[in-house]
Amino acid sequence: MTNPTTWRLIPPIETTGQLQMQIDRWLLKQHILGHIPPTLRFYTWSQPTISLGYHQQRYPEHWRSLVWHDRPIDLIKRPTGGRGVLHQGDLTYAFIGSGFVGKRVEVYRQICQFLIDGWRSIGVDLQYGTAGTGYIHNPNCFGTATSADLVCADGYKLIGSAQLIKSGAILQHGSMRLNPDLELFEKVFGESITLPPPAILALTIDRIIDALVITAASNFQVQFDIRPLSDREWAEI
Repeated sequence: MTNPTTWRLIPPIETTGQLQMQIDRWLLKQHILGHIPPTLRFYTWSQPTISLGYHQQRYPEHWRSLVWHDRPIDLIKRPTGGRGVLHQGDLTYAFIGSGFVGKRVEVYRQICQFLIDGWRSIGVDLQYGTAGTGYIHNPNCFGTATSADLVCADGYKLIGSAQLIKSGAILQHGSMRLNPDLELFEKVFGESITLPPPAILALTIDRIIDALVITAASNFQVQFDIRPLSDREWAEI
């Protein structure tokens, strides 16, 4: 794979899920048009939100009317595939790029390697999940861990990712479940979950982002130009 020397890093943004997805769509379009280089960003959600995979038609009816702390839980569509993800207590990454060679699963793993290496550098070993095709019947993305997901040694699913390939360009984004509210997750999915290992709970979001940026620069052999979205870009988005 050939890369430009400098890729773009957008500082973390916290806003609504609808706007976060619009940013990712816009970045992909701009990269396809050749207006921006490969870009990496991390973001959080300003309120609990369920994101549905682009082709996901089946999900619990009560998701349409969920309320948490007197606020409705947003229900949005991602431009990528996969199943429902509850965004609360998580950190999302998004990568937009092109020039990768290989089958889709190979490209996915090329991108994911910076996540594996970054988390290892801060004391958390990850491996790919092993769930079979039955996962498709579960509307909860984090209910199973497939070979497209990254799990801790104790089986805790830390990262669930999804991908869109368009005109040779790739949008891959994923949720890192850092500190979920157990009561909220049970309310949404009707099943209990466990908290992540203590090693993850002890980390700050800044520490995680710093580690992942370092390994991304090393793995892709690039340097990052840290550049926020400009007023013009916000207006287009």
